[in-house]
Amino acid sequence: MDLGLRDKIVLVTGGAKGIGAATVKAFLAEDCKVVIVDRDTEAGPVLAKSSGSKASFVEADLTNLKSCKQAVEQTVSWFGGLDVLVNNAGFNDGLGLETSPEDFMTSVKNNLLHVYAMTHYALPQIRKGPGCILNLGSKVSVTGQGKTSAYAAAKGAISALTREWAVALAPEKVRVNCVIPAECITDQYEQFFQTQTNPEAAKKAIADIVPFEQRLTTPEEIAQTIVFLASDRSSHTTGQLIFVDGGYTHFDRAVGHDHNKW
Repeated sequence: MDLGLRDKIVLVTGGAKGIGAATVKAFLAEDCKVVIVDRDTEAGPVLAKSSGSKASFVEADLTNLKSCKQAVEQTVSWFGGLDVLVNNAGFNDGLGLETSPEDFMTSVKNNLLHVYAMTHYALPQIRKGPGCILNLGSKVSVTGQGKTSAYAAAKGAISALTREWAVALAPEKVRVNCVIPAECITDQYEQFFQTQTNPEAAKKAIADIVPFEQRLTTPEEIAQTIVFLASDRSSHTTGQLIFVDGGYTHFDRAVGHDHNKW
């Protein structure tokens, strides 16, 4: 489907792997110009090089505000503007209540501040389009997980900021939405499964409780939703928290059980 995004300039944070890389590829398939912002100096340049002249890589440590600003400036220098910002970067570090308040705040800062900073620095360009902003949330901000206080706090804030920014920018016709995955089979998640005694059994146990098709969501499914929300096909959609999770977050838990065993 041609979504009318040809030559739109897109910046994707955490774009080297996982959902970010799938998002980069999805925008490139729509003939966009895409900047991959990531600290991964192995996967990032390889993805950019394999994608041709419409993709570029910026090495950046997004916990550094100067790097956030420079990433936006480099994008504008290369392509002449910025139409779509995808705040994808984030990491579930599993810090629970046993974590010291100091480490909690460091974790929240690492997962949240760059979302604000990238949006702040990109906004003058986004306003010109007008363009749009896509944030990546997490189901843990809605469901809880039990051992990830800092990550849940950061992702909850991202959901709140999505609606705050959508209201603030509506008069300027800038749309802001948040895509929320649940059990998505990323590289990071694969690494977690490999730490389990039986990785395949662990993966199957999670997949079995996903109501729709009893499987994990793919990064490509998240990416396609992001691209759709960036297009004029969703021209009256803003301030929304959109779950791409096979029904994991909101379906009744009974859906995932075999009632014949009762």
